[in-house]
Amino acid sequence: MFTKSPRCQIVPLPNRQVAFGVDGRERLRWHAGEDSPRPFFFPLIGPSGLPLTRMGHPGAPDHDHHRSIWFAHHKVLGINFWGDNDGTQIRQTRWMAYDDGDAEARMAVELEWLDGHDPQPLIRQQVMVAIGPAPDDGLFFEIQTSLTSVAESLELGQSNFGLLAVRVAKPISVHFGDGVITGTNGKQSEKNLFGLPSAWIDYSGSIDDGVVEGITYFDHPSNSTFPSKWHVRDDGWMGASICRDAPVMLYKEKPTTWRYLLHAHAGAIDPAVAATVEKDFHARPPLKLVKGGNARAYTVER
Repeated sequence: MFTKSPRCQIVPLPNRQVAFGVDGRERLRWHAGEDSPRPFFFPLIGPSGLPLTRMGHPGAPDHDHHRSIWFAHHKVLGINFWGDNDGTQIRQTRWMAYDDGDAEARMAVELEWLDGHDPQPLIRQQVMVAIGPAPDDGLFFEIQTSLTSVAESLELGQSNFGLLAVRVAKPISVHFGDGVITGTNGKQSEKNLFGLPSAWIDYSGSIDDGVVEGITYFDHPSNSTFPSKWHVRDDGWMGASICRDAPVMLYKEKPTTWRYLLHAHAGAIDPAVAATVEKDFHARPPLKLVKGGNARAYTVER
């Protein structure tokens, strides 16, 4: 499916799926088909070739809305866009750009948030992502997303749940495997990290016998709540809570943007490596959608 060159590639697939490849092998996939209430990324492949994320909670059948890596929010004008049982949907309306490259591959898509009753969306969302190789067969997965209210303004209500959530694979969770959660300050465990600020959170464990890998989830200083307070659980999920302490207002005339980075890495968390990745991410220019270029409607640049 992937050629040897360029090093980082995007391949569109049937059913609104998109495969992301690095060095000839798939490392990530985007799912935007209508068989799910909202799009998601699955799987995120670690250095060993095994998925570091999973679909659903290992022990809770009512948590199938936990789809690997996904966007959602619990209270949009009081409406639940987090669970699956309220009729709400997030739909991809179009893709804007698929860009290959040796340093990274980049994608841009547009989404709409629908309450299930009114055909007019409540929110328009732009998603831009970039993936590239990291040392030791790791992967850097950068996510930049902007939300715009269709009305003049709209409130994302106070909640732990939203905006970007990650459900890790069962073996690297604390409760179901031997996983360890670590924060910027070196503290570990849900007890010591839940609801507290941290520039990053790491989830690492034995993805297979003798194979330790993990995901470090970085916040960005341009985000309004940096360093975010985290909703992180021993049962295997983590998310930077953008509305943990207070609602966030969205506006029609000015998009609100968040930037995050996921680092799929070999071995347990190395704080020195995380500090270097954090510094590089904080200094990196944001992604921007540019009209035209190489006979294409749009391209994603920095």
